[in-house]
Amino acid sequence: MLKNTFCHIPGIGIRMERQLWDLGVHSWDDFDESRRERLPIGPQRIRSMSHHLDQSFAHLQAHDPNFFTNLLPSDQHWRLFQDFRDDIAYLDIETTGMGTPEDYITTIALYDGKTISWYVQGENLEQFEDDIRNYRLIVTYNGKCFDVPFIRNTLRVRMDHAHIDLRYVLASQGYRGGLKGCERQLGIDREDLDGVDGFFAVLLWDEFRRNHNRRALETLLAYNILDVVNLETLMVLSYNMKVAQTPFAQTHRLPVPMPPPGPFMPDRATIEAIQARLHAMSQW
Repeated sequence: MLKNTFCHIPGIGIRMERQLWDLGVHSWDDFDESRRERLPIGPQRIRSMSHHLDQSFAHLQAHDPNFFTNLLPSDQHWRLFQDFRDDIAYLDIETTGMGTPEDYITTIALYDGKTISWYVQGENLEQFEDDIRNYRLIVTYNGKCFDVPFIRNTLRVRMDHAHIDLRYVLASQGYRGGLKGCERQLGIDREDLDGVDGFFAVLLWDEFRRNHNRRALETLLAYNILDVVNLETLMVLSYNMKVAQTPFAQTHRLPVPMPPPGPFMPDRATIEAIQARLHAMSQW
């Protein structure tokens, strides 16, 4: 879809991009000399478009997604997905809270469509910095406001990757209510982890640290990893919904991926014990 994109060019908005498509200029390759002469566009804008498309070809060939994310609005970053899919890491973090000076990252999950990686405070969290360098583009939900700033502030990792934040892409399609809310609206079932949320993840970490309950940590990791696995599904669903609104619905639609088996299983006994404690506290 990226080579069908013109709205990253200064002065070319979504409406004019649609007009170009209607006039048969479906891709950068179509912006040739014979077609330029027939476009109802002034010579100065033609020169500007030619210059920016030359730059676009060069940055795409150099595999540089930042060039495009810096020019496109956040709700249009989905356009990079297919061209940079092999360089994507789906990213999600769990923390002890919302970012006070005392809060810290407990676990991080990464998924690149093939391999799942996880990082745990006090075990291998320092490995994250080396591993994230293997990717040029990250996909998150609300990561621009939360995950990435938290990583920068607490781990001192640069995190200057190009970034597709699905919060903005899904909101532009009418899907809101957080990651779990969007999943429910799109028919994604969390099965044994249904009802576990970010607050519950804090309690799982607390149970692990206080009582050395390894099953609590494995449940937390199962939850964290499910977030990133579901991000790939949400990314493909979002991409297909967006593509359906273009002339390229038939040629660009992607199959929804099958989720991989998770390396950890949630422990129902641990979940139910914490739920029971929360219920008891609510009765006080």
